[in-house]
Amino acid sequence: MARTRRNPLHAKRTRPRHRLPLRPLPNLIFASRWLQLPLYLGLIAAQAVYVVHFLLELLHLVEAAAGSQAALQQLISSIGYKTTTQITSLNETIIMLVVLALIDVVMISNLLIMVIVGGYETFVSRMNLEGHPDQPEWLSHVNASVLKVKLATAIIGISSIHLLKTFINAENYSDKVLIAQTVIHITFLLSAIAIAYTDKLMSAPAHRNTEVL
Repeated sequence: MARTRRNPLHAKRTRPRHRLPLRPLPNLIFASRWLQLPLYLGLIAAQAVYVVHFLLELLHLVEAAAGSQAALQQLISSIGYKTTTQITSLNETIIMLVVLALIDVVMISNLLIMVIVGGYETFVSRMNLEGHPDQPEWLSHVNASVLKVKLATAIIGISSIHLLKTFINAENYSDKVLIAQTVIHITFLLSAIAIAYTDKLMSAPAHRNTEVL
């Protein structure tokens, strides 16, 4: 049986290249990415504050449902609900506004997680989560463009919740505020569409080059 000879040129090409040490200035510039670490740690602290706020609002809701007038007044004050009649118990509008406020906190927390995890993975250092059972699905293909689109989508969701809260409690807002919030929401929507379309245009040439190769 003939033994196949290995091409030495091929072996030379496939040999792993040793990484050359960076010069001092490029090394300093590259290491400057770690200056973002305190920013992400600060966002983690902000996430903890949101968790405490969520639990307090939920506790007030449960206490108000059990008949606590102090908790009810705390909820009314936090959601900015005003009426000419005296409120002595929870009603559907108050419950809906409180639930929307809780959903708002959750969506902002999701936005924080996207910025913390995706930003750290993209701009600071790899987290090496490949194969981890709890790895988020979107993290496997995250880059700056994907992160921008996802952040824009999350901001639209948060703006939608705020707009819904405003319209439910519309009698406590002026027409100018209602129009301004609607215009801002439409602006967010158009911005997200523009970001997604721009990302599609930028990724199309690379995709065509891959097909040609």
